[in-house]
Amino acid sequence: MSEPTLESISDYNTLSGEKKKVVFAIVISSLIMGIVYTVATSFLSHEEPTSTDKTFQKIPMR
Repeated sequence: MSEPTLESISDYNTLSGEKKKVVFAIVISSLIMGIVYTVATSFLSHEEPTSTDKTFQKIPMR
């Protein structure tokens, strides 16, 4: 029993037809989801600006 070689596999080193369309669709949809995620996190992360006021108030003591 011999193992198959890469050259004997039917789609080695090429993608054609439906397989090529599926791979292309996955790559494009992944890129779009990454862009949407990046934009959403940049808009939704409302960090309060840091204050430059260095004065401290008294802490109430009991």
